[in-house]
Amino acid sequence: MCLAVPGRILEAEEYDGSRIAKVQFGGITRPVLLNFVPEAQVGDYVVVHVGFAISRLDAAEAERTFQLLEEMGLLEGELAGSEGPP
Repeated sequence: MCLAVPGRILEAEEYDGSRIAKVQFGGITRPVLLNFVPEAQVGDYVVVHVGFAISRLDAAEAERTFQLLEEMGLLEGELAGSEGPP
């Protein structure tokens, strides 16, 4: 199953022509490419699919989505052991 997960941008930087952010998903932090959402800034919430931020969303919607995914048990399999690159 394909899954897009909300996360909060902790920091962002330019690297080799791309914007890469450190994004927090609950207790997990992963590198994410921001090229599809150039307006995204530190503190923003983004929807992430396979290592790419695909849209921004507000904090309330991110929290609701994250809680629903957690209740459904979908985050455990998608994010478990995912500390490597996107």
